[in-house]
Amino acid sequence: MARWRSEDEVAALGREALAHADALHDLAWHLTRDDEEAADLVQETFAHALQAARRFEPGNLRAWLFRILRNAFLSRRRRDRRSPIDASLDGDDAADRAAPVAGREGLEAEQLRRVVGDEIEAALASLSTEARWVVLLDQEGLTEAEMAATLECPAGTVKSRLARARAALRERLADYGAEGGLP
Repeated sequence: MARWRSEDEVAALGREALAHADALHDLAWHLTRDDEEAADLVQETFAHALQAARRFEPGNLRAWLFRILRNAFLSRRRRDRRSPIDASLDGDDAADRAAPVAGREGLEAEQLRRVVGDEIEAALASLSTEARWVVLLDQEGLTEAEMAATLECPAGTVKSRLARARAALRERLADYGAEGGLP
């Protein structure tokens, strides 16, 4: 049963949640490929988290925040499907996928992202939504149990999705590796 928290406990939970803002933004950016939309999604995640903070069950705050972000993202997608789509927002341009995240990395890292990032981002974008989620959550360091809690599915499902997603990425990136002289 959820325990009701005082204002001070809610404020402390909010401060603790802010420590995960960068990880939430990175995940949101990989899903939306747009800094402003990712920032909006993170802001929406924090708003929902603060509304539900009094009912938060002690446990993995990071996984809970990722679940809120996932639900907010899926709600936005459903809402966007019901409204007319602006073609300029629906672009799948490689330049958009490789767009730099301002102020985050040095020039060398940005150049590497441009060279390698297009192929990796394209391979990641070609995965199903479920497969992309497990890969991104895995990259964020969540365990299979935490991913299962975040995605609200059994751990065995997460394990099989992750194995299939990794195999698909290996297959899609094999040609790129061979062209680049990699074994």
